Amino acid sequence: MLYQGDAIRVEREEGGLAILTFDLKAESINKLSSAVISELDEAIASLEGESGITGLILASAKDAFIVGADITEFHGMFAKDEAFLVDMNQQVHVIFNRIEDLPFPTVAAINGLALGGGCEVTLTTDYRVMADGAQIGLPETKLGIVPGWGGCVRLPRLIGADNAIEWIAGGTQNDASAALKVGAVDAVVPSEGLMSAARDLVGKAAAGDLDYRARRVEKGSPLKLNGVEQMMAFETAKGYVAGKAGPHYPAPIEAIRVIQKGAGEERERAQSIEAQAFAKLAKTDVCYNLVGLFLNDQAVKKRAKGYADNAPTIAQAAVLGAGIMGGGIAYQSAYKGTPILMKDIKVEAIELGLKEARKLLGKQLERGKLSQERLAEVLGNIRPTLSYGDFDSVDIVVEAVVENPKIKGAVLQEVESRISEQTVLASNTSTISIDRLAAGLSRPENFCGMHFFNPVHRMPLVEVIRGAKTSDKAVAATVAYARQMGKTPIVVNDCPGFLVNRVLFPYFGGFSSLAAHGVDFERADKIMERFGWPMGPAYLLDVVGIDTSVHAGDVMAEGFPDRMAQRDKSAIQIMLENERLGQKNGRGFYRYEEDRKGKPKKLHDDEAHRLVSEVVTEQRELGDDEIIARMMVPLCMETVRCLEEGIVGSAAEADMALIYGIGFPPFRGGALRYIDALGVGEFVAQAERLADELGALYAPTSRLREMAANGERFYAETPATQDAGRV
Repeated sequence: MLYQGDAIRVEREEGGLAILTFDLKAESINKLSSAVISELDEAIASLEGESGITGLILASAKDAFIVGADITEFHGMFAKDEAFLVDMNQQVHVIFNRIEDLPFPTVAAINGLALGGGCEVTLTTDYRVMADGAQIGLPETKLGIVPGWGGCVRLPRLIGADNAIEWIAGGTQNDASAALKVGAVDAVVPSEGLMSAARDLVGKAAAGDLDYRARRVEKGSPLKLNGVEQMMAFETAKGYVAGKAGPHYPAPIEAIRVIQKGAGEERERAQSIEAQAFAKLAKTDVCYNLVGLFLNDQAVKKRAKGYADNAPTIAQAAVLGAGIMGGGIAYQSAYKGTPILMKDIKVEAIELGLKEARKLLGKQLERGKLSQERLAEVLGNIRPTLSYGDFDSVDIVVEAVVENPKIKGAVLQEVESRISEQTVLASNTSTISIDRLAAGLSRPENFCGMHFFNPVHRMPLVEVIRGAKTSDKAVAATVAYARQMGKTPIVVNDCPGFLVNRVLFPYFGGFSSLAAHGVDFERADKIMERFGWPMGPAYLLDVVGIDTSVHAGDVMAEGFPDRMAQRDKSAIQIMLENERLGQKNGRGFYRYEEDRKGKPKKLHDDEAHRLVSEVVTEQRELGDDEIIARMMVPLCMETVRCLEEGIVGSAAEADMALIYGIGFPPFRGGALRYIDALGVGEFVAQAERLADELGALYAPTSRLREMAANGERFYAETPATQDAGRV
């Protein structure tokens, strides 16, 4: 044993081959924390001080190789100044360069995930052997930064500028075949033969059969691109990536600039350019929020796993109602491997559900994402039925019939009598109280809500709603099923609209108020889209459906009349009165025509503007910032209320639900991070000013006022300063 630490050991075998193994104690994965980097420094020193070493293999004792840097350290580290961050990265560069410069050949044996810093470690070696099930990539741009430990320098020299830009700007995880195709790895083998292949490769290099020194020269030299090639590689890529990333995510474009600036430089100079760009981006608000988003996502997934670990087995599911939503649920369940019965009372509805599943699978087939055999397998996992014949053997039933409490109540009572006493019953309701639906059930402890978002196959969130009598077992089973479906479940308590819709409708209330004050709805849409929403409020209402929105709004008004009841006719209601239902009938705030791909294309409609003018009660001149405040304050305030009332268990879960459920701008981190960024005191002052003029929908809670007075925040870490209210 040449070296033994808490995360790394170095052993010398007969013949002089050294094996450096990453094996972080008390962790299921390897990650590069600052402590592990210090150990790597010491481990390399042990190799440099040892004579007779003929080669080195970097390996992992975990299922993954190295998943990346320790992101839990980022907020604290990035709070320091740019000079500190540049120096930190330069120190890592020195360590990694020492691996690259060892006086014997080196090979990385990539057995599992090698991401971020883990990928950058493998780029220091002369050769890379990859297990056929492993994945490799540099996802740093998804955290608002660029690779900072040599990824922007070594990868372009290894696989070419075009391929490196695609990997780095896209932040993709790449499988073994893709990595081999571009030359990121030298061989792909079955996992059981990985170490044997690595030994063979390092042995050939040591014997002189492979010229590892030439490899090093190429990796440390400028890129071989002339002026025209540079223009093609970098300027073209900038335009394409800027269009994909949008204006709020600077890291992908900055990554291209780093590669471009370093293209003509030797190794150390190129690394210095990379370190400075990393430090600059690490200090941005976008980076702060995206790192927070990652940490929140991990916290939410950990909590869901805690529920699922105590859940009964979900081997067979069923869905009641075979419309678009039921078909989507059936598709998702079957696609992820849980067989499902799909029941309806009409053959036509069954056909509609199967058509939805076939359509989604057909698109996957067209894109080459699955084979004809896999398509048949998924369809085979969906068993349509008009009867309850096999319902006595299912583990969970999801009711997905029309959003009507009487109909849902009757269907739930009927199915409860046909399932076992252990079967969990869940309702895919978006607004109806779980306790109300449970009132007619004989086993309310087995009942909860399971709110999917449309379209089911795309939207990651599932709200699992706990009623007053819902058991822990029912919640655990429903969470487990959602995870099996590839979704992110968040457990919330029962109330009108639950969490996401309860928070969304005050946002729509803010929109209605703006329309009543003469703000052009197309202008409001453009402002909120520039703010970062995927679509503005009027467009979103058209997509959701005007009739659906009015129904849900009525539920909210009944539940929270003091702040959500509409005194005057709203722009949304006048759309419904004139049978303008949005995309579902081609007319709403906009009119819709199919584009060449058969998707609805949004178009201006004079009639919609004329109708909205009928509800204008007062013409006001409002600036962009005021429009943003009038939309965002009620949404954020309702999120605060949900947290204070225990509807949602934590700030992390609240923020992730809004990002995954309604597309809250990820780079802003969620409603509660948004308040923190603006400053709780500033937010309260803004809310009080608006409440004086516009009413209770904007009024801050007593607890929020307390937080402002005490300098408290929703998140402990200190954010970067940002102008949260501006577009």
